[in-house]
Amino acid sequence: MAEVVRACHERTIDVGLEELGIAGLDREALEPLLTYCAEERCRVEELTCPGCKRRTEALGITSFDDFIARHEEIVIADGAVRLRGQGEGTLAAPSIAALEKSWAGEEYWFWARRVLRKLRHGIRRANISGSAFAGAGETPSIVLMEPQLADNVGMVARAMANFGLDDLRLINPRDGWPNEKARIAASGANYVIDDARAFPSLETAIGDVNWLAATTARQRDLRKPVMTPLEAVAEMRRRIAQGERCGVLFGRERSGLETTEVANADALIMIPVNSRFASLNLAQAVLILGYEWMRGSEGQSLGRVTTYEKPLESGLYMGADRLATKEELIGFFEHLEGELERMGFFNPSHKRATVVRNVRTMFSRMGATEQEVRTLRGIVATLVKGKGNARKPSS
Repeated sequence: MAEVVRACHERTIDVGLEELGIAGLDREALEPLLTYCAEERCRVEELTCPGCKRRTEALGITSFDDFIARHEEIVIADGAVRLRGQGEGTLAAPSIAALEKSWAGEEYWFWARRVLRKLRHGIRRANISGSAFAGAGETPSIVLMEPQLADNVGMVARAMANFGLDDLRLINPRDGWPNEKARIAASGANYVIDDARAFPSLETAIGDVNWLAATTARQRDLRKPVMTPLEAVAEMRRRIAQGERCGVLFGRERSGLETTEVANADALIMIPVNSRFASLNLAQAVLILGYEWMRGSEGQSLGRVTTYEKPLESGLYMGADRLATKEELIGFFEHLEGELERMGFFNPSHKRATVVRNVRTMFSRMGATEQEVRTLRGIVATLVKGKGNARKPSS
């Protein structure tokens, strides 16, 4: 049960069923299995699956220390670190950090509910398909070296869609490809996810690329041009205009790129950061590069554009309003000055001209709209005469 739920949750239903290769297990046969898990019928039968949080609870494992103690040995990565307990069996884990996150088990019943919903109703946001921003080769390819988390791939796809980058290439993604977790994290950037391609090696991923830049936060002893994202984007625009294909290589979440991998690049991209805290997560780094790319694009927009929302430009947003005419402003000035005169504001009288000039300068500087001028006149009238129950009697 655990294997079926995991495969269909992480690899999408159809891909998961194909990879499981269980005779007779198709979409129709899958629903009762998922229902069994989703409704936690295993509790009644006192059954648990390996890797499920319910089994961890049933075994009385309440802490990471308890988990280690139940094994004879836990081997971390290449075996340089080994954790020894008083139990039985050997367990292999990619890192202590990954083990800390996974030791308690997965909530498979929750996963089953999500897969069951997709089985019955389709993928959420499936209607948000989007489309490529530009033609093939007209934007730089984003190449991810051995991404470790499908969620990060999804967030990268979302950042790419935000800024018109369409071509996503993955080199040996740890969680496999395609991956439903990545689709969920993409939050609607489905077309980037659907078109993304997985490659077995760096060489195959960049085989058709003419110019490649590698991102890094560490200084490398390589004789290569070092560029900011702004400079790299300018270079890529120049090359793409000449018909070349460009790509940007991003490293692993945990350790970045190895120097031997960086050696394949034509240039290095280093993002201006706080020198004492230079680490960016994967999606952040792609987002910054994408922002610089979009800044020079004719298709950029301030915010979204829909049927009811038109493209915006920087500056004062006027909406349906218009700037007041000089005639409207002068009418307000005369209204205000007349009431100030009546209330004895201009005292001493010989300074009246200077005060009037200052008041007019102040209100002219605000660049008032026609609606704002009418509001100001209403304020003056209310202060003088009152309104409603506060209306002052005529003198």
